[in-house]
Amino acid sequence: MSEHETSPRTTGATVLTLVAVACAAGLADVLRRRRERKREPEHVEEPRAHTPHGIPTIPRQRRDGPGAEAVRLTDAERDAFAGLVRRFGEHG
Repeated sequence: MSEHETSPRTTGATVLTLVAVACAAGLADVLRRRRERKREPEHVEEPRAHTPHGIPTIPRQRRDGPGAEAVRLTDAERDAFAGLVRRFGEHG
């Protein structure tokens, strides 16, 4: 292997190793924080100040969407549906 091929490969391997170490350290930090959060008693009255720790998380979804839809079935439709459910249950 020539000198010109070795240098880029060594540099690439070094960069990939550093990225892997950084990812492992970040994952370990996230898991440690999650474990600490579970250990805290839930009856703590003093709110803790949030300290930003780098990458923002995905915000919780709001529940402002449309309500659940409902359709009223007739007695015949309900019986037909129950029969269909029984048929599916028989064939497993």
